[in-house]
Amino acid sequence: MTQDTSYKRRNVFIKKSYQFYFILKFCLIILLGGVISTALVIFLSRGTVTTSFENGRLMVKNTVMAILPTVILTNAVTVAIVLVIAVLTVLYISHKIAGPMFRFEKELGAIAQGNLTIQISLRKKDQFVTLSTAFNDMTDSLRGKVLAVESEILQFQELAKQRDLPEDVAVSLINLRSLIRKYFKI
Repeated sequence: MTQDTSYKRRNVFIKKSYQFYFILKFCLIILLGGVISTALVIFLSRGTVTTSFENGRLMVKNTVMAILPTVILTNAVTVAIVLVIAVLTVLYISHKIAGPMFRFEKELGAIAQGNLTIQISLRKKDQFVTLSTAFNDMTDSLRGKVLAVESEILQFQELAKQRDLPEDVAVSLINLRSLIRKYFKI
């Protein structure tokens, strides 16, 4: 069973709420990292003094007060850059997960309606390619079993004709075969 590699998704946001919360969680972790980094620098610098030159004068200041603006600015810039990179990376990764999930949901709905001809094709680099192969094997197996039941019904119909069984048996077999065709697309 080969996977269709030419399938292209047209939309980056496939499952918007899933992808949004996935990205949001990563952004919150990065922001938390920036806050923790700033807090650690402040905590480790407490009780120390720093000297600096301002307007040609030697100044002695509390280290926290001397470096706080620089630490906050540095962490803000770093967090902003990392957030942009993380959003793009997580969007790409979530796209590789959400796309196949969307396909599975859609195809499972069709199978629930009785369509046993469904085959899921995912791109080679998507997640869940092995799951789609197992899914396709399952639908093939189900289709084969329904066809086998239908074949048995046809044999019983022929046997009913040969043995001249009552008409209601033949009608029941025809109805049973009709129900299979009604409920399953095979």
